Amino acid sequence: MGKVEEFEELRPLLFSIAYRILGSVGEAEDAVQETWLRYDASRTRPVSAKAFLSATVTRIAIDVLRSARVRREKYVGPWLPEPLLDDPYQDPARAAELADSVSMAALLLLERLSPLERSVFVLREVFAFGFDEIAAAVGRSEAACRQLLVRARRHMHEGRPRFEADRQDRQELARRFFEALTQGDVEGLQNLLSADVQLIGDGGGKAPQLARAVAGAENVARLLATVYPLMARIDITFEAHEVNGQPGALFRDRDGKILHILALDTLDGQIQTIRAVINPDKLSHLGPVADAWAVDQEVKQTRKTQ
Repeated sequence: MGKVEEFEELRPLLFSIAYRILGSVGEAEDAVQETWLRYDASRTRPVSAKAFLSATVTRIAIDVLRSARVRREKYVGPWLPEPLLDDPYQDPARAAELADSVSMAALLLLERLSPLERSVFVLREVFAFGFDEIAAAVGRSEAACRQLLVRARRHMHEGRPRFEADRQDRQELARRFFEALTQGDVEGLQNLLSADVQLIGDGGGKAPQLARAVAGAENVARLLATVYPLMARIDITFEAHEVNGQPGALFRDRDGKILHILALDTLDGQIQTIRAVINPDKLSHLGPVADAWAVDQEVKQTRKTQ
């Protein structure tokens, strides 16, 4: 197998590692591309291409994350990961770990960790790398990596997200939610939301967004039931789709351009958190992006003419 074929076979794994460390599709893709350039420029073939490439993409991702954290401190409003519709890496033996680790809730928990803790946790807990491989990837001893993992596990387990276990139950709950949403059914929505549900929007200062998270079933239900019927009147449509392994939907304008995505966390037959990514920079990898400001103005005008 040549270098190109070897790399392409491992590309899904490399992207999945980088995305979990960075929480950004674009940055993960850039890290994978930089990994290829280093691999292609190398004059020697490693004993294990998987170990070499995984270590390389991890080191690159750590460097990117360190600089990204400075930018995120200045971010306007709540920061959410870039939405991932389909994880390219599949491993039936670790399906549960892969699904849970890519959720927005889990990625936000990972934000609490240092870049080294985050990388060690991802390599060990999600992808089951050996400590010898992890040590080579992060440039620390095996003993140091074990200590990093202990600290990372403690932070993660303190706020470990819990989700509806049955996929069919999640999908049915999401179906009922979006049906009530399109109908502007306040009571129907409220019955599907947990008492302490939160609605969180990420516009990054580049799209209309909530001033702060909206909390409570009644508040969230009334807001959603007011806004989305107005959006439907100006031909905003949506399509159900898993977002980061959880139920969600992509919303499009009348020209089919992506306006925003919603991702739902569900547990015990109720929706616990609703996350909306509106920042156009975080949606561009999904296709052409709508002008959210123009849509917002049209919605406000529609409300006036009711």
